[in-house]
Parts: sequence; C-alpha cells; structure tokens
Amino acid sequence: MPRPLCLLPAFHYVLTFVQETARVPFSHQTIMLNRVVSVWTAPLRRKSWYESARRAFWRNPDRLMAAKATLAMACLAIPLVLAGYPFFAVSLSLGALAGALSETDDHPRGRIRSLALKVVSFAVSSLSVSLLSPYPVLLGLGLALSTIVFLLIGGLSERYRGVTFGTILVGIYAMIGASISPAWYWQPVLLPSGALFYGLFSLLLLCIHPWRLLEEQLSRGFQALARYMELKAELFPSDELIQAKVRHQLALQNVRVVDALDRCKDVLNSYRDVLPDDAPLTPYLRYFMLLQSLHERAASSHERYDLLSNESANRDLMEGIGQALLQLAQAVRLFADSLLTGVPYRHPVSLGWTINMLNDQVAQGRIKDSSDLPLLVNNITRSHRSMQTLSDEFFRSIAPRLARDNRSLRRRFLDQLTWSNPRLRYALRLSSCFLVGFAVSELLNLRKGEWVVLTCLFVLQSSYGETRRRLFQRILGTITGVVGGVLLIQLLPTTEGQLLFMLTSAYCFFAWLRRNYSVSVVFITTFVLCAFNLVSSQGVNLMLPRIIDTLIGSGLSILAVRLLWPDWQSKRLPVLINDALQKNAAYFAAIIHEYRRSFDDDDLPYRIARRAAHRADNALVLAWQDIQLEPGKRRNFTSQAFTLTYHNHALLSYISAFGAHRQQQHAGAAEMLSIADAVLFALLHATDSATEHTPAQRCDICDLLEQIKVAMQTSQQPVLKQKLTLLYNIADVTRQIARISGALKEPPND
Repeated sequence: MPRPLCLLPAFHYVLTFVQETARVPFSHQTIMLNRVVSVWTAPLRRKSWYESARRAFWRNPDRLMAAKATLAMACLAIPLVLAGYPFFAVSLSLGALAGALSETDDHPRGRIRSLALKVVSFAVSSLSVSLLSPYPVLLGLGLALSTIVFLLIGGLSERYRGVTFGTILVGIYAMIGASISPAWYWQPVLLPSGALFYGLFSLLLLCIHPWRLLEEQLSRGFQALARYMELKAELFPSDELIQAKVRHQLALQNVRVVDALDRCKDVLNSYRDVLPDDAPLTPYLRYFMLLQSLHERAASSHERYDLLSNESANRDLMEGIGQALLQLAQAVRLFADSLLTGVPYRHPVSLGWTINMLNDQVAQGRIKDSSDLPLLVNNITRSHRSMQTLSDEFFRSIAPRLARDNRSLRRRFLDQLTWSNPRLRYALRLSSCFLVGFAVSELLNLRKGEWVVLTCLFVLQSSYGETRRRLFQRILGTITGVVGGVLLIQLLPTTEGQLLFMLTSAYCFFAWLRRNYSVSVVFITTFVLCAFNLVSSQGVNLMLPRIIDTLIGSGLSILAVRLLWPDWQSKRLPVLINDALQKNAAYFAAIIHEYRRSFDDDDLPYRIARRAAHRADNALVLAWQDIQLEPGKRRNFTSQAFTLTYHNHALLSYISAFGAHRQQQHAGAAEMLSIADAVLFALLHATDSATEHTPAQRCDICDLLEQIKVAMQTSQQPVLKQKLTLLYNIADVTRQIARISGALKEPPND
C-alpha cells in the first residue's frame, strides 16, 4: 500500500472513535469522507480480529479511561519533549495523571465544580511544598497536619474524596520534583495546569455524551451480577462440599454487586440534583430498579441445594436450573455490553426455550412434592421476563425515590470527629506514617526519599488485612517494573522511544488499575523510569533507590497499621454479627410490611432496609477475609468467624427469597404472616442475645420450628407450603447463629 494510503485505516478509526463517543450526527462531507475511507479499508475491517478488538475496546470502560488519560498526556508531553522541554512535559503529565486518578463520577455541571476545586487545591498544595522545601521541619509538619484535614474533608462526599486524594498526591509529586525544577514557581503552575487540561478534555467528552457515566456504572453493576449468577449456577446440582465453597465465593462477589449498586445510586443522585425533572433519567432509573430486582432474586436461596440435589426426582430439573442461570447471566452480560456500545439489546431466544422447559417439568410434577423448586423456577422465570421487557415489575409511572445522605456538610464533618469513626483513626495513622517516613528520608539523606511517603499513601489502608495485601502487591509490582523497565529501556535508547514507552506505561497503568493492582504498579514504575530518564537521564540509576524507598515505606505502613490504634477484626466480630442480625431483622420486618401494603406505594423504606442488610453482610465477609491475614496472636474466633459468615449469608439469602415472592397472592396469607411475625420476634431476640449476656431462648425457637412443621404438613396450598418452608429455614438459621454467637462471649480456644 502506498505511504499516504497507509494512514487511511488510522483516519477511519479516529472518525469512528469520535462518532461512537459523541453519538451525534456529523456533517454530510464528513460522512462521505468516512465512507470513502471505509471502501479503502474494507479488506482490513473484514478481518474478524479487527471487529472483535474494536468491540472489546468499546465495551471496556477501563480501556476507554486509559485511552482518554493517555491521549491527554500525549497532547501535553509530545510537543514539549520534541521541543526540548522534558521537565515541563513530565510535570504536566504528572498533573494530568493526578487529575485522572482523582476524577469523580458526576454530572457535567458537578464535574465543573469539582474541577475548579481540584485546580485550586492542587495549586495550593504544590505552592506550599515549593515554599516550604527549604524548611524540612515545617514541610514535614505541614504534610502531616494537612493530611488529617484533607482526609476528613474527603469523608464528606465522594466528590471531596477524589479531590482531597489528588491534592495529597500532587503535594508528594511536588516534593519529588522540587530538586530538579528550574525555578520554585514552575511546579505550582505546571501540576495544576496538567490537571486542568485533562479535566477540560474529559469534560468535553462528557458534555458530548453526558449519559456515559450512568451507562458505565450500570454496566459495571450488570457485569458483577452476571458473575454472581455464573457462580450460583454451580450449585445446580451440588454436594455439601461444593455448596460451602460456592457460597463463600458468592459472599465475596456479593460485595462487588452491592458496591456497584451504591455507585449507581450516587451517580443517579448527582444527575438528579442538576436536572429540572426526572424525565431524561427515566430509562436509567428503570435499569437501576431492574438491576436491584434481578440481584434480589439472584441472591435468594429457597432450600439447601445439596439436599435437593440428592433427590433423584429433582436431578434433571436442578441441571436445567443451572443451565438457565448460565444463560440468564449471558443475557445480563449482553445488556451490559449494549449499554456501553449502543448496540440494541436482543434477548436470547434459547433462554426462553429453557425457561419453558423448566415450567413444563414443574407443571408435570417431575419433582419431589415438598421441595421449593417451583418457587425457584418462578424466580428465574420472572428474571427472564424482566430482561425481555428491560423493566422491573414494580417500576411505577412516577420515578422512584433513591436513598441519599441528607446531613449537612458541617454535620458530616463533626460526625467524623469521634474515636469510634474509622476514618479519623486512619487519618491519624496515615499522617503519623507520613511524618515518620519524611523524617527517615531526611535523616538518612535518602536519594529521592519522597518515594517513602508516596509508598505509604498507596500501601497504608484502613485495615491490617488490606494493608498487608497492598504491601506484597506494591513490592512485587515495583521490583518487576524495575527489572522489566531497565531491560526494555536499553532497547529504546532514543528520546522518542522512551516517550512512547512512557505513554504506553501510562495506558497500561490505567487499564489495569481497577483489575489488578500489582500489574498496575509494574507500569507506573516503568512510567517513572521513563519520566526521569527524559528529564535527567537518571531513570535507570534511580531504580535501586526506588526499590529501597518502597521497602521502607511498605515496612512503615505495616508497622503503623499494627501499632497505631489497630482495629483487629476478631475484636469487632461480635459487633459486626450483631449489626448484621439487626439489619436482617429490619429487612425481614420491611418484607412483612410489603406483604401487607399496596404495591402502588413507593417501596423506598424496603429498598433501604434491603441494602443495609447487604452492606452489613458484606462487612462481615470482609472482616472474615481480614482475620485470616492478621497476626497469629490476634487471629481469634477463626472457625466461628467463618461459620457466622456462612450462616449470616444463608440467612440473608433465605430472607431475600421470602421478599422476592412478596407479590404472590394465595390463600392462608394471614396465617403465614402470623408465623412470620413469630419468626421476626425470634430473630430480634437472637440479636439481643448476641449483644447482651443473656442466653438465647433456644427452646422457644425449637417450639416455633415445630409449629411451622405442623403448618407445613397441614397446608393444602402449594405456594403457602413453600413459603412456610422459607420461614422454617429463616428460623432454623437464626437458631444456629444465636448458638454460635453466644460462644463469642467466651474466651477463644483457637
């Protein structure tokens, strides 16, 4: 192909990129030009790898974010490096990097306010460092005190959290670059300018397509839910060992789903605060409600699936349910992709065939009479129909309300000033770590000792377990990045080659940041290597000091989280299980209220109670994870923690199943609700016995279980019998949790 024609595929790709990003009509001339280019590039685009790569790129928000940040940095760095001003190029790129890391998901108007606040904060932070650099004592004290203030301000909202993190990061970047800056005023100008350029570039793309943030967050939620369904499909059929393993994986995946739901709600609220009415938001509110209802049904458990699998009469239906869940997960993934790519969603026909087969088997009675499989098939059928219509069955003509934090900023700030607040302890811990790390770098006269402080910022987390994970990830990633970067830099000795390597590292860093922290550290290390090589040709020589500083910063972080007001999860376990039981009881009470109310009313209290129960369950799951990483002397109640986590998630799943069928009308509802009230009383009593030094009235729960058994045996209504089975499971798990939680009051044996 002649040289000018070699540029045509790239030109076509750029036009397609802008068109798909903007989703707005172009001029007739532009469209015709793109068609001409399409004719020349048709042989290339017919290749399956090209189309697959293009679709994979568009449906991955991380890659789009990486491309956006890298493009902004390239626009800043390439002209200046080629013009012979590498320091200015690198400083602007670091500002853009900090701006991208601190970017928040917000409506364009909110993004403007956030950007203005960010630029001012970055300027103040970098200017303070430049002015205090000749006075190390004042600089260290200022760093420590400002860290506390910034972290507490970051606790006010997600918008402030991003800005304050970026402000701390820019301050450390200014400390690193102070010794190579041509003049003291350049960094306070260049770092905020880089962040401003990236912010304006990102804002421009967001204004072109203002709904992209909502689509990305909803897509992440549906992707997380699809993974949850895939894991749950492994339970059909399963034995006891498989069930224990899969339920643990489901509890961990549920953390990701609930986190995604919370982020979707926050973004929806930020748009709602700006828009004059909810009409433009109606499709996204409908998708959000759909995501919640699908999650509730997916999180439901109707019976121990290992027991159902042991019944030969249920075996075929169990395998069919597993296949239906896998196909439903694939449908959810397809819809998540359609949100990002703009390709209309087409519901899989094969899923409808599978659902019809399952309902036929239930109608023909090919199951054990006493099982809850009909309720489970009904759950999957409703999820299938919801995906067909892309609407939650409870979605009203009036847009539903969403929960929000209505406290004033002053009230939120004051609420953090209590010792029980983990953010205050984290702020003090990180501030102390910064102070010690800065003192060590000054006293030992470490070369680029500011990297010690930078390592503390990224490694030190609010809990010991998370800090320990970050420690190994940071050290492994840094060493790998140094070794690989030093080898690759020898192959790219020219300025252009190192600039290309730096931008490639920036892209890979952002692309891997959410998926794998260790891999992202590898690429940020090679980015730093290239940056210093461009500025002072000392990138390779600084890699050994970087490894040493990383080891020192990691060591300080693990010591800080272990010695300074440690928050051992084993000590928090009784509080966490009590909170989980309280939230489960409130959720169960909200479900009972839903059975008794009209479905024309808004169900916001029900949704708030449900989300609170899932957050409490997630806190218990994360505590169990951290307990396994804590020091041996602190690793108390290990077996009890696992058992409580397992049983609490099972309890939440049974309660979710009872709530998922709240719309079904049947005879005997009054009797069922009377038993439900008794189960709620037992759950509340188990909550009290977990906190107070009073024994749980196990005999009362046993009597209740016998009462439910009798009601199940005498009931002639299949649906009523199945719901009574759910109530029996809720009461039985409550009895087991009350028994185990009572052992937490005794001295640990392990």
